Amino acid sequence: MDNKQLKQHPISAEYVVEVPFFDLDPMHIVWHGNYVKYFEEARCQLLRTIDYDYPQMKASGYYWPIIDIRLKYIHPAKYGQKLRCIATLKECENRLAIDYRIEDHETGKRLSKGYSIQVAVTVDDFEMQLVSPKILSQKIELFYASL
Repeated sequence: MDNKQLKQHPISAEYVVEVPFFDLDPMHIVWHGNYVKYFEEARCQLLRTIDYDYPQMKASGYYWPIIDIRLKYIHPAKYGQKLRCIATLKECENRLAIDYRIEDHETGKRLSKGYSIQVAVTVDDFEMQLVSPKILSQKIELFYASL
């Protein structure tokens, strides 16, 4: 599996959340840091989709820390609003690059977007891998084979 194939056949997953009161800031909108939490939930769902969530990563001998994350706010989310958080795998060869979109569940109005970059490091000595471990492409290929 390479990035070109992934572009042609993207893998996405979504997470739906109803904004709880404790996610609000003093302006009664979702506090900016909680969008990253919503990204994380969608990312975990995406990783579960390919059967390579964090426990499987560790069992395969790798951690995948985030080395870069970006977020753009477009419209505020409010208490009780249902949000659809979509994570899409964009790159897998040398890193995990995942795009995110958060939108109103009912209207589809875009509220925020962003991306994260993760790299593989060995569990034993945290040595960064310059190429993604084979296990990642194997998991992606198994996912496509199951469709």
